[in-house]
Amino acid sequence: MKVLMVNGSPRKNSNTGIALAEMEKIFLQDEIETEVLQVGGQDIRGCIACGRCAQTGCCVFADLVNEAAAKFEQAGGLVIASPVYYASANGTLIAFLDRLFYSTPFDKTMKVGAAAAVARRGGLSATFDQLNKYFTISGMPVASSQYWNSVHGRLPGEAVADEEGLQTMRALAKNMAFLMKSIALGKEAYGLPEKEARVSTHFVR
Repeated sequence: MKVLMVNGSPRKNSNTGIALAEMEKIFLQDEIETEVLQVGGQDIRGCIACGRCAQTGCCVFADLVNEAAAKFEQAGGLVIASPVYYASANGTLIAFLDRLFYSTPFDKTMKVGAAAAVARRGGLSATFDQLNKYFTISGMPVASSQYWNSVHGRLPGEAVADEEGLQTMRALAKNMAFLMKSIALGKEAYGLPEKEARVSTHFVR
């Protein structure tokens, strides 16, 4: 059992990294393997809607997105954490996630998702909602915590002083681990939910 953790900060030793490290401690205690991808400092362009991924099964741009796709396919859970600069997630992270979710053909149903946002003060709830949309369009259950998944900190390392925020991250990891294990048992006993043939409508007549 494995969780892929995506750090949207351009800094490795960041407050976002502190939030993820708090979760990672819990996962390791629960014997869940983790891998952290440092995305924020990468040169990642956005999706250009070329449609090549529908033919090849991978993104036309050969960068971290395609490397992450294989890791995501093997993982039972995905954690996305982002710093908040302008009331939303890091732009590089969003470019990464748009392409990762759009270009990957594998079934993401019942992989567990969790999002976390880190900021000095504002924009946390908006970012949290923004990141959760990737999970809810993909059939991925969203792990919750005791509060909205957010940690406060402005200066490097300041997040260690946010006791409530770090406790929220620990509770999130515990709930996510429980959910992943419960789903694994459910899949053994019942399999995945049966899917209907996809119906796609639009508003152009």
